[in-house]
Amino acid sequence: MDFFKIIAGLAGFSGVVIGAFGAHGLKGKISPEMLKIYETGVLYHLIHAAVIVFLVSTGKDSKTILCFLAGIMLFSGSLYALAITQIKTLGMITPIGGVLFLAGWFLIFWDGIQTK
Repeated sequence: MDFFKIIAGLAGFSGVVIGAFGAHGLKGKISPEMLKIYETGVLYHLIHAAVIVFLVSTGKDSKTILCFLAGIMLFSGSLYALAITQIKTLGMITPIGGVLFLAGWFLIFWDGIQTK
């Protein structure tokens, strides 16, 4: 069993399911502004799920994968929750996820500098 392949598959699968739920289950039930926030969460979720798949397939550092996974959970997850509940304070969690995304991208950059 490959833990990181499982993570990659779940990240992509959940992104598609959550995106479909937003497109079909939330349309007309939340405001267009909140739907846009939700869609932003889906976009970042799926982009970073694809990056996780790439990293797993190339055998890259698990710290980078975990940064992206935590970023999905905190950034996208907080946007999903904000859009559905409209509890504005949930938006305070979003930047933490953004910083984790940035950390993951920095680790890729750093790996490139270190590689000979």
